[in-house]
Amino acid sequence: MKFIKMQGAGNDYVYVDCFTETPDDDYAQLAVRLADRHFGVGGDGLVLVQPSDVADGRMRMFNADGSESKMCGNAIRCVAKLLRDNGICAKNVVRIETGNGILTVERLKGDGGELYRVDMGEPILDAEKVPTKLTPTDGKTVIEAPLTVDGTQLKVTCVSMGNPHAVTFVEKIDDNLVLNIGKKVETNANFPNRVNAEFARIISKSEIEMRVWERGTGETLACGTGACATLVAAVLTERASPKATINLTGGKLEIEWDKKTNHVYMTGNAVEVFRGEI
Repeated sequence: MKFIKMQGAGNDYVYVDCFTETPDDDYAQLAVRLADRHFGVGGDGLVLVQPSDVADGRMRMFNADGSESKMCGNAIRCVAKLLRDNGICAKNVVRIETGNGILTVERLKGDGGELYRVDMGEPILDAEKVPTKLTPTDGKTVIEAPLTVDGTQLKVTCVSMGNPHAVTFVEKIDDNLVLNIGKKVETNANFPNRVNAEFARIISKSEIEMRVWERGTGETLACGTGACATLVAAVLTERASPKATINLTGGKLEIEWDKKTNHVYMTGNAVEVFRGEI
């Protein structure tokens, strides 16, 4: 089976062009095998780029533990690049079917090469739809709700961008928060579908530092939906303007929450690392 290793802001996946390849039917097990950085190709998971009856292509993604996720902001940019580079769709604006509906990705020209801008859709703030069992702070939305994890007091804001996120703003981000507390937030009983845990530090109204523990994978160098959720949480708590740069371990993402349309837009890179056969 041929594959393509791609990354967006350091969030790397093994991509399979299912227009030409027919991978094993057990996608979950295939993801576990390929994502292993010692005995497989290595990556944060597996992304299948498939034909679609309703869009230019379809994205299915599986985390490193084999669990399927509805959306990944960094992966969808790479899918758009793959569709173009493999001669499947040469348009500068492509529509990609995901578990979170059909999303639009626009190819832009940046100073350092190609950039891709994704319309990530509307943020989901309703606690039941995130989902979270935390008590809404305004009857519906969970904004800086108290959560105690392993003796650490957190104030989390819950946002879904097609997958659930719990965002905590802190003065300093350290390994204990991300690797220990974040891991336990993922499986906390208040999140019935597990959750991605973001820890963010405000640099200014237009710049935020963030690290993330992703459900099903662990810490990754970047999380596109997490960056979007963090910007939304920062706006809701009046910490940031509706447009800001999110500094991640693997690079930068430009996030904008357009209040007129209520859509969140993400702009970042998409890079092919190498191609191979396994």
